[in-house]
Amino acid sequence: MSEHRKTQVSEMIAHTAAEFIERESNRQSLITITRADISPDFKQATVFFTVFPEEEEAHALEFMKRNRPNFRDYFKKRARMKTLPRFDFEIDSGEKHRLHIETISDNT
Repeated sequence: MSEHRKTQVSEMIAHTAAEFIERESNRQSLITITRADISPDFKQATVFFTVFPEEEEAHALEFMKRNRPNFRDYFKKRARMKTLPRFDFEIDSGEKHRLHIETISDNT
């Protein structure tokens, strides 16, 4: 598949994950979907997110992983894909580092 198709699917996954979180989260923390990556064979997708406050990251990650089957069902109803990928969720540490550096540079 083309790189363009891979980008389209990744963006669709991220957008759908953001909708899912808005509907399903208990709002004890702010979970923000930052991006999604999909494998070249479209069989594995990883959704990256950040959490505020940071102390709630472990709970949020547990919530996301526990809700993988529910997200897969939610995604299936909205996506037009022959085969659905297997989903995983991870804290976006790259985005955390970028925000930390931005905060440091704003304070100097």
